[in-house]
Amino acid sequence: MLAGLLTLACSLRAQQVPWVTKPTDGEMPLPSRGEWDASLVYESDVGIWTVGTAKPFERFGAPEVYGLDDKGRCTILSSYSGRWTPTQTTLDGKWLGSFSEVDLDPQYEGAEIYTGGQNGRLYELHADADLVFDVRVVARLGAEEIHTTVAGDLLPSRPGNEMLLFTRSGQVWDVRPPASAGAEWSRTFVAQLRGRVRQAVTLPAADGDAPWIACATRPGQVLLLRMTADGLDERVVTDEPMGFGRIALRKPQPGLPNVLYATRDDGLLVRLEERADSTWAREPVYAGPMGLRGVAAGRFDEDPTVESVIVFGYSHKLQHLWRHPGQPWQVETIFVDRDKGHWLSVAELDGRNATDEVICSGYGGRIVLLARPPGYGMGDVATDPDPTPRPRDDDATDDTLAVRVAGT
Repeated sequence: MLAGLLTLACSLRAQQVPWVTKPTDGEMPLPSRGEWDASLVYESDVGIWTVGTAKPFERFGAPEVYGLDDKGRCTILSSYSGRWTPTQTTLDGKWLGSFSEVDLDPQYEGAEIYTGGQNGRLYELHADADLVFDVRVVARLGAEEIHTTVAGDLLPSRPGNEMLLFTRSGQVWDVRPPASAGAEWSRTFVAQLRGRVRQAVTLPAADGDAPWIACATRPGQVLLLRMTADGLDERVVTDEPMGFGRIALRKPQPGLPNVLYATRDDGLLVRLEERADSTWAREPVYAGPMGLRGVAAGRFDEDPTVESVIVFGYSHKLQHLWRHPGQPWQVETIFVDRDKGHWLSVAELDGRNATDEVICSGYGGRIVLLARPPGYGMGDVATDPDPTPRPRDDDATDDTLAVRVAGT
């Protein structure tokens, strides 16, 4: 491996490749495997627990990337031709984990950002015309850590949008802005669950219907929750002897059922498909390394009929799982981070391919972007005949494996 790295370094030096040493100066490639390119978006001095995309700056075309870290910082990152500029907002002192972008506060036009964490404080962030964030605490839950928030039109019978807070002990709170500026926000206790919700996604709903919220929980349940005027409706999709860590929703498509993917702490990835009678079919997809955490569903193959999922976890490995219709699942490792993985998010940050991108973060304190190469899946589109060589992981020989799945 050392000889291969030296050869690569000499080759790149001879070509005078204009690489940079930090993402604030330009695109910073990282070693990756297979038909994937990796690049560094941001590097922190502590673990980054949650990562995703948001749109606080309307004057920019591309979405921003956010990262929530162990010191209570919500970092917003803006892209410019491969260069990433960080904007610091909160400094809560302890980890942040929850993030929602929603038009909730009537004093602002458009959406605001809400984030909270270990200190039990919920922050509201809003960017002004000069790209400066107004940051304030709008709710305090004391000793209750805020692990997850879900926001949107969760109760159509009530005007405006709603936001639910899920705490470490399993409490669920309905937090509402005041009717007039300067007044205090209200919070209403909604329900007590068996334990904390580690991630939640909102399922599509017909106009006028309250959407179901799919939750991965620490006690080992995938739950469906729906907001009502009297509290929460609750359904158990699956109840298992291991905690669930993360959950992802397959991109809704006309004529196809809802599909969820949930990771368990013991490394099992479970696929859940909604049936016509509102029950769910359970299928184990991958018996992976212990400590699966992040999961993302999207289009990651040039063939749109291929079902694709990406997972990340304590093994340091970011892995792509896919299957062609009627075929078994396969898996390949596409990136290895320097420490344990914690979160994944699907994104559209590179329009030079026909597929989605994924961003990952974790204990290593980095946000990394994974994308298919330029031109991938775009048919006869022309590409650069002399592309800048990118670093490849020499350990990537051929670890694509067929996964044998036992039915349940």
